[in-house]
Amino acid sequence: MAMVCLSDFEAYAKKYLPKIAWDYFAAGADDCTTRDENILAYKRIRFRPRMLRDVSVMDIRTKILGSEISFPVGIAPTGFHQLAWPDGEKSTARAARAMNTCYIASTYSTCTLEEISAAAPGGLRWFQLYIHRNRAASQQLVQRAEALGFQGLVLTADLPYTGKRRDDIRNGFRLPPHMKVKNLERAFEVCKMSPSFHSLSWHVPHEAKTTGLDPSVTWNDIYWLRSLTCLPIIIKGILTREDAELAVRHGVQGIIVSNHGGRQLDEGPATIDALVEVVEAVRGRVEVYVDGGIRKGSDVLKALALGAKCVFIGRPALWGLAYKGEEGLQDVLKILQDEFRLSMALAGCASVSEIGQHLVQFSKL
Repeated sequence: MAMVCLSDFEAYAKKYLPKIAWDYFAAGADDCTTRDENILAYKRIRFRPRMLRDVSVMDIRTKILGSEISFPVGIAPTGFHQLAWPDGEKSTARAARAMNTCYIASTYSTCTLEEISAAAPGGLRWFQLYIHRNRAASQQLVQRAEALGFQGLVLTADLPYTGKRRDDIRNGFRLPPHMKVKNLERAFEVCKMSPSFHSLSWHVPHEAKTTGLDPSVTWNDIYWLRSLTCLPIIIKGILTREDAELAVRHGVQGIIVSNHGGRQLDEGPATIDALVEVVEAVRGRVEVYVDGGIRKGSDVLKALALGAKCVFIGRPALWGLAYKGEEGLQDVLKILQDEFRLSMALAGCASVSEIGQHLVQFSKL
């Protein structure tokens, strides 16, 4: 079967992944309204293409926090890549390096930071952090990432507790015995003591005690993180102008507009809709990125037109891994790259710097 678009990889992954793994990756919270709206919201945005522009030479490169990437699509932090492919996050890191783009490695990786770093030396990598009750362990993770050459620290802000993902509860989801949350193995004694640590049915508040997640984290903890590291801090999970203002005030260098793929609070806004509000609030003082719902190169163009510096893909990266590991993920990225270049050209933009809000309008439908 020819893999022509990202939907082909989704269909393959759904067919060939074990049901429990597919359900975990596909899950949204509650009714999955926000998960689905992330995709539908892009369909309500229409282009205003310009004609007779010289698009014989295209430049789709951009920079994020000063580092050049080959095109404005990076890989969002997602957990448990070994559920999709045996080499897990090592394959993800290699694909990102081969495509010269940014990979955000998750706290909940099934490979260690050291393994990820060694798999793709010289690649652009950021590290995504959940702050745990065991602050010494969180501090150690940050310092390990910096020592290994990770170039940014991404604080996920939208997970004081885990959203209610019904299929994971029905399936009694847990990692297979041979897989571990590698970066936390030594950090938390609870990992050894509690068999439910590797279960993802973290859907009620008291279970924060089991997972170690700290629901008392506040904006002041950004100052604590800044005291630990010289890395730029990017905050992920912002959806409102109020929180965007607070992020700027607390000295972050970037914001990822994200609703965790619709896996946290259901019936919140689609990320592409929230992006407009956040971009207006920050007024260019920090870089703004977006994840959630990107399925085509034209979606990337819409996000950039509305003010995103770069987009990050979550589930499509996992579909690529499920197809052929590193090679499959490269295929996904190449398709997005080609579609983005074509969409830009057809809209009349020869370089990323020419993309602006004049290119889009919101459908009246």
